[in-house]
Amino acid sequence: MSELWLRSYVRSGVRVATAALLAVAYGALSASAAAHPPPVANARLGRVIGYTCLGCHGIVGYRNAYPNYAVPRLRGQHVQYLIDALKEYRSGARAYPTMHLQALSLSLQQIVDVATYLAGKPVASAKPVALSQVPKAARLCTSCHGSDGIGVSPMYPTLAGQHESYLMRALREYQTGYRKNPIMNAMAASLTPAEIRTVAAYFSHLSPGLHTVPRPYFSWTAKPLHLTERFVRRSSAR
Repeated sequence: MSELWLRSYVRSGVRVATAALLAVAYGALSASAAAHPPPVANARLGRVIGYTCLGCHGIVGYRNAYPNYAVPRLRGQHVQYLIDALKEYRSGARAYPTMHLQALSLSLQQIVDVATYLAGKPVASAKPVALSQVPKAARLCTSCHGSDGIGVSPMYPTLAGQHESYLMRALREYQTGYRKNPIMNAMAASLTPAEIRTVAAYFSHLSPGLHTVPRPYFSWTAKPLHLTERFVRRSSAR
């Protein structure tokens, strides 16, 4: 009887000690969070700091040269997703030299400010799309990105209206590990090239959707030139 009581007492003591340690740890985390609160977003400062971002993201039709794909639309995106993306560019989880250098130059406060400015007002969902109307290859994507292409959580990107070529490129980068994200790496691993095209085409054509960030002082649209037009321009310049 005394041995049983002793075991019970020891187990109770362990529980009490564990609870005490957890309470201390929780208290330390709470104190740390209180001492270092998350940055408060300032979109006005973000507009000043992020003006250089519009050299690519503020031009309608602007494309990355090599590989060739449309630069992503950012206006209407979830702020938290843009913050996380900039952090990934800064850490190298997303391998893109230009964005890596841009993100390295920003403090955490500046990242929050720039992301808030670029995102603007998030895209609002119009009407959910019935799952039966979603292509089979894209149905699993809807659990995070919504059948209407609107991310179901601030950490999940909105895909509605995003450039088709950009979505295809992103999926290929997740598939090859060029972008490192455990969930997306696993999701993209089994997709065939045809399924990647199907997924990208579906989300890119949804509306309402993302659009290009407007430039505050002037606008410029990049339009591809036909080969003959390029030749004429070059000839006239000689």
